[in-house]
Amino acid sequence: MNATTLFIVGLFLLFAFAVVAGEAMSRLGQLPLVGQLAVGIVFGPTLLGPALGLGGLSTAFQGIQFLATFFILLAAGLSVTPAQMRATGVPAAALGVTVFLVPFLVGTVVVREVYPALPWLTDLFASLTLSITALPVLAVMLREFDLHKSRFGIFLLNGAVVNELAAVTVFAVLLRVRSGPGNIGADLAVSFLAVALFLSTVLAAHMLVRSLHERLAWPRLVIRFRQRWRSREAWFALLMVGALGAALYSQYLGLTFLIGAFYAGLLVTPESVGHKPHRAFMHVFDTITWGFFVPLFFALVGLEMDLRLLGSSWVGLGVFGTLCLFAFGSKLFLGAAVTRGLGWSGAESLGAGFLLASRGAVELAMAVILLTLGVFTPALFTVVAAVGLVTTVLSPMGARPFVGPPPPKRGRVGVAEFRPAPPTSREPPAADSFP
Repeated sequence: MNATTLFIVGLFLLFAFAVVAGEAMSRLGQLPLVGQLAVGIVFGPTLLGPALGLGGLSTAFQGIQFLATFFILLAAGLSVTPAQMRATGVPAAALGVTVFLVPFLVGTVVVREVYPALPWLTDLFASLTLSITALPVLAVMLREFDLHKSRFGIFLLNGAVVNELAAVTVFAVLLRVRSGPGNIGADLAVSFLAVALFLSTVLAAHMLVRSLHERLAWPRLVIRFRQRWRSREAWFALLMVGALGAALYSQYLGLTFLIGAFYAGLLVTPESVGHKPHRAFMHVFDTITWGFFVPLFFALVGLEMDLRLLGSSWVGLGVFGTLCLFAFGSKLFLGAAVTRGLGWSGAESLGAGFLLASRGAVELAMAVILLTLGVFTPALFTVVAAVGLVTTVLSPMGARPFVGPPPPKRGRVGVAEFRPAPPTSREPPAADSFP
């Protein structure tokens, strides 16, 4: 079998089985990514890869994995809007910062204890990937529980927005420090300057568009563009040009293309491009991303994992168990503690803690980049990805008793009509129970 045929066979097997497994997991009440990761594990070195001769496909798929990672981060940025960030408020911001910063700092110590031989920067990267609440995964779970329109769901999403913004920015700083000459003080100073320059550029672009929109000049420019630009799917093409330009800019600053893709998505809103064009290109983008790149991305992550490395010794299993316990327990405890401190009931707080413990696309995209750069070994990458898989499986299972089963699909549930109920009562909590 020649290389081209083997590539097509591998791509077909991964994608076809990822789609089927994702649908199967969805019907079982789990997130599709669980099945998609499992498919990669099955066809990877853990199980069938050596027998099927697919061992060398990871290298062949690097170009597709790069594109999939780019689309994943751009999708994460598109799910956040500047208006959403402004409306987050202090309580949601405090929730997002706490459930990221505390696990990140404490996790560095935990990683150092279980991996004493790792460089200190690798400790920070590993802790970072264990400290992110996955915004896209949280959004999917809230939709599954029919809470995405409730004040409960909106508050958690706003907290996750802050969490993800903080994580992506810290990741940029750490990458810039890694590429520096080795002087920690100078590296940190240059890193913060590079991040500040990039964020200032993004903010300036946002403020320019907002100013034009408020002066009614921007809508006229959008209408004139729509009348004169005759190429099909022009908005999608321009979105790709802008996102790739931002990725190139962030790469030039030493912040990796992920940062540019993520923050480029922030600038694309209905207000900046017009409501009708925004709906049109989001339809195209969602179709390509969720229909092709997302299932393939998680299958490729699974393909990189070798679970034999986890079970090669009791020490390896102990390390894996310790990191799983920390990653899940820290998010659960902090999410529940912060929301309880804001006046939520015990059941609501526990439901929030379980939902915030989910992992997903962004930290796996970071782990893929770190594996490519040689920061993560295959063993460490496998541990990080497996922890994400375990926590993503446990999160909706743990949250279900506290947020209740999805209501019958007889109509859309409004914000004021549904709240997560304690397991001992069918009555919704008081409307003022959320800040």
